[in-house]
Amino acid sequence: MTVKTRFAPSPTGYLHIGGVRTALYSWAFAKHHGGEFLLRIEDTDLERSTQESVDIILQGMDWVGLHADNRSNIVYQSKNFPRYKALIQQLLDEGHAYHCYCSKEELEEMREKAEREGTATYDRRWRPEEGKTLPPIPAGVEPVVRFKMPIEGVTRWNDLVKGEISIPNAALDDLIIARADGTPTYNFCVVVDDMDMGITHVIRGDDHVNNTPKQINILEALGATLPEYAHLPMILNEQGKKISKRSGDTVAITEYEDMGILPEALLNYLARLGWAHGDDEFFTMPQFVQWFDLEHVSASPSRMDGKKLMWINAEHIKAADNAELAKLVLPRLQQQGIAVSGSLQLEDVLALVKDRAHDLNALATECAYFYRKGTPAEADVAKHWDAEAPARMQRFAAKLAELPEQDWTAENIHTLFAPFCEAEGIKMGKLGMPLRLAVCGTAKTPSVDAVLALMGKEEVLKRLAQ
Repeated sequence: MTVKTRFAPSPTGYLHIGGVRTALYSWAFAKHHGGEFLLRIEDTDLERSTQESVDIILQGMDWVGLHADNRSNIVYQSKNFPRYKALIQQLLDEGHAYHCYCSKEELEEMREKAEREGTATYDRRWRPEEGKTLPPIPAGVEPVVRFKMPIEGVTRWNDLVKGEISIPNAALDDLIIARADGTPTYNFCVVVDDMDMGITHVIRGDDHVNNTPKQINILEALGATLPEYAHLPMILNEQGKKISKRSGDTVAITEYEDMGILPEALLNYLARLGWAHGDDEFFTMPQFVQWFDLEHVSASPSRMDGKKLMWINAEHIKAADNAELAKLVLPRLQQQGIAVSGSLQLEDVLALVKDRAHDLNALATECAYFYRKGTPAEADVAKHWDAEAPARMQRFAAKLAELPEQDWTAENIHTLFAPFCEAEGIKMGKLGMPLRLAVCGTAKTPSVDAVLALMGKEEVLKRLAQ
């Protein structure tokens, strides 16, 4: 059996963090088993679904690198209406479904009664049963189609995350599978698509647990092979509360790119947000695919931790290839109006500074002063730039100028520090910090000898002369 999983977002908004984790686990499970990871767009809500939202979802999936195996042939539910209609008619013909003519007022009365008595909402008054007389069909009313749920016994499945789950059938409503205008409902469309796509494992959020018994019974009525189910617990915000738009927790996944997060770092973080492989915290996606299983997915909710995300991002920045990192940092420098030109390669700058930044935006700032001297902060000037600093910088510049071009290395520059400080009667801080301000425009740099060596003799002496 070929394992087939799916990610099925609704294009009524942007792709968010919870959706990406669901997609990640579905993708990894399929890849671990040598199977297929498929994408389905659940766009039956024609009023709220937009092409813009579809594009945002696809862009987000591309950015994080979760590529569906059916990328050139994505399933869109809105194109499957004829198929849904045919199967609804099949269920009607086989006695698994029936027409219901209840008014809104009648349904509201049933809902209130169900709340009082703790029973299923719909009282099955239009459900055909042997020896039962149905009410007269009201004139001018277009009926909905309801599915005949089993009344006795339970619907049971072994959830691959939560363990065995059992739902009494008496608690299940005869759900509507087609509205009065003929359009199919969510739970029915999902069932048909999972069946037609050959989905073997449905991995989704645990907000769908209550949908699962309904879908299982419809699948059985259609004679389909049941998939296995795995319901992932929700992701909470840093305060331990449900993530919501109102509290400002939800952001489009592409906004993490704007924040300077590497996609592989985000996936690494999300992989650990509810799953563990021993004490491993930092890993690549090939490693994750090799290790991933559903047995080690926690059944408890996970909590977002911004500091942990930034730590993992910093680790991925350190491990990144400098040439690939340069492609990501260059646009951020250009946004600051900084041109990367001349003999100083951005890759070499990144090799020196990349262990000092937690995100790509901060990394660009670390690179900026190599190409354009910054403006020192007033606090740094007050602390490090005394009345003697200008003249002292010129005297040290004279020492630097004596170094031949071929000897312009961090080691040789470093050998000048101690003798100069001794001759000036100062500690290294009185040289190093003003030197950083004079050359870079900031007091926060890597080792100053390494900075000067990389920047080059001509550029350093030019800046010291200003």
